[in-house]
Amino acid sequence: MFVRTATASTTAAALLGAGALLLPAERPEAPERQTAPGVVAHRGASGYAPENTLAAVDAADALGIDWVENDVHRTRDGVLVVLHDTDLKRTTDAEQVFPDRAPWAVKDFTAAELAKLDAGSWFGAQFTGARIPTLTQFLNRLERNRQKLLLEIKSPATYPGIERDIIRVLGRSGWLDRSHVRNRLVIQSFGADSVKQVHTLRPDITTGFLGTPAVADLPSYAAFTDQINPSYATIGADYVAAVQRLKGPHGKRLRVNTWTVNKAADAVKARDFGVDGIITNFPDVVRDATS
Repeated sequence: MFVRTATASTTAAALLGAGALLLPAERPEAPERQTAPGVVAHRGASGYAPENTLAAVDAADALGIDWVENDVHRTRDGVLVVLHDTDLKRTTDAEQVFPDRAPWAVKDFTAAELAKLDAGSWFGAQFTGARIPTLTQFLNRLERNRQKLLLEIKSPATYPGIERDIIRVLGRSGWLDRSHVRNRLVIQSFGADSVKQVHTLRPDITTGFLGTPAVADLPSYAAFTDQINPSYATIGADYVAAVQRLKGPHGKRLRVNTWTVNKAADAVKARDFGVDGIITNFPDVVRDATS
């Protein structure tokens, strides 16, 4: 507040009184605040539990995180499983359990064989005995927790027809009804042809392309994908705006979910770029930094 002295005519002074007139100070406009982006738990809350396990799903749920990202492969006998790498060496004890099966590629093992592997002790002794979940098991856990899924098709060229298999499992698990498709499911891949195939098979499903296409190429992607989901290291505000100026196959503007952002300062920068979502191993850190 500040004091302005009355200097008007005698008549006006009489009407206003002899005292000073108090007027509100002019305040500068506050800077526009960016909307908090959505937060996606990368491979579950993988900063706190072994990635892509049911424990990581539950860790995200315990933090109050709705969206979970995962990675899907196919076994030798056609079962869809949730695991990031194309081989089993980094996150399981496959080399000890099956010493003669190098290079331990997921596609060379049956689902029953994968079920014997420990997918948790590499992360911490308290997770010893965690298993590689099937996609069905993963979906059931998300459903129990009322969570949502950003599903990544890994190495689609390695698994011809995996898009159709994924859609079949989603349907059998109740994930292709109107509510799930509209509000709780996105399918993404680094493979543009794989994303196109999902869009062809089920045009109602929201899809995402993983990568940073050139701005000039974005309109061609907008014909079959609803999201452009790039690495954080490859984007800035101009790129995000260029994506968001376009509309995808469902007539809505393209969205941008960036990965993998684990530090609070980087999360704030990503938010200020205008991204719609942030994919992170530490979803609580990102949420707290950007809200």
